[in-house]
Amino acid sequence: MALFSGKSKSNQRVRRSRNGYEREYSEEEYEIHIQRVRRRRTLRLALIFIVLIIAALLFLLFNEKRSYHGYKIIASSEQEDIVSTTYMEMDGNILRYNSDGVSLVTKDLETVWSDTYSMQNPVGDVRGKHAVIADVDGMNISIYDSNGLTGTVTTSYSIVKAKVSDDGLVAAILDSGDTTYINFYSAGGELLAETLTEIDDPGYPMDVAISNNGILLMVTFQYVNGGETTSYVAFYNFGDVGQNEDDRIVSGYRYEGCVIPEVHYLDGASCAAIRDDGFTIYSGKQIPEEKTTVKVDEEIVSVFHDNQTIGLVFRNEGSGKLYTMKVYDDTGNKKFEKEFNVPYSQIKVSEDYIIMYNSSQFCIMNGNGVTKYEGTVDGSIHDLIKVGMNRYLLVLETGINMIKLS
Repeated sequence: MALFSGKSKSNQRVRRSRNGYEREYSEEEYEIHIQRVRRRRTLRLALIFIVLIIAALLFLLFNEKRSYHGYKIIASSEQEDIVSTTYMEMDGNILRYNSDGVSLVTKDLETVWSDTYSMQNPVGDVRGKHAVIADVDGMNISIYDSNGLTGTVTTSYSIVKAKVSDDGLVAAILDSGDTTYINFYSAGGELLAETLTEIDDPGYPMDVAISNNGILLMVTFQYVNGGETTSYVAFYNFGDVGQNEDDRIVSGYRYEGCVIPEVHYLDGASCAAIRDDGFTIYSGKQIPEEKTTVKVDEEIVSVFHDNQTIGLVFRNEGSGKLYTMKVYDDTGNKKFEKEFNVPYSQIKVSEDYIIMYNSSQFCIMNGNGVTKYEGTVDGSIHDLIKVGMNRYLLVLETGINMIKLS
């Protein structure tokens, strides 16, 4: 039978067959039928999507709260000079260096690149895909990215500290005896700027950090004023905004009776000054301003941080636990406070996880303070670095083990 039998278009009928059953629909009925089918299909897809979201959330919640009671070794490598080698995370890989050279290895301990040098006291700093290794008290600096060496520097004075930025710029504090210098280098090792500082004004530079946009240098100075220790945090702007300012200092803050040994940049335009009585957070892409200060009355025994977290540890007096930990986000808001009983010698943040260890035991907490693992090992621990989901690089004096919590 023909579908069109001379009737008007509005009265046309459509024949459809399903499982051998035939039924005629008017065009209007057919459109309604198609809309219902589409709605059912959309609803079915939405329900599947909701189920998947709920399953993912349940998995994340389970993984957040889950603790592990053991680990297994999934790879190992023996090294001849574990004790004098330092290991650092670098863009998903591991940077390892000593006085003879440096290499970048994957999580499977396969070498990506290596470089040789001769340094008496090499100290490294890593930021994203870039790293700097400086011979403290010496005069040599090597700059690297994820592909290898990008530049070298031979300084005129002894190196006190060197820091690297997200794009490979390097700031170095140099000591000439009566005066100090803060030098700014490109990733290729070219001198971009040099600032002379006096011991009495603005003081002795304790630490330096470079902003994520590579324009600002944050420097903490210390000096004695009338018998009282005073700290001065200065921001140097090497862009257009700072060219008309004295010594390119666009903002600075003095803190009497306070020691600030460390400064570092967080995510975005925020940075932090670590004080002996807490920390201060600043913000600003061109002219940083003081935003938040967290002060504590207890004596701080340890500080740990990354780009998003600042943690303070205090010794408990008269408590059943050895220590109390207070952890803050990059705006100064407290994330959690927790007492713990691990007699650690080292504490740090590794891929948002808090890691503590001594020579024979280690403890791992997630970013919300949930203990994921606590236990002992056979051997002497030299370092512990998180390298993936439940995977850690366990550096012992006898070799390196890649472990997985189980």
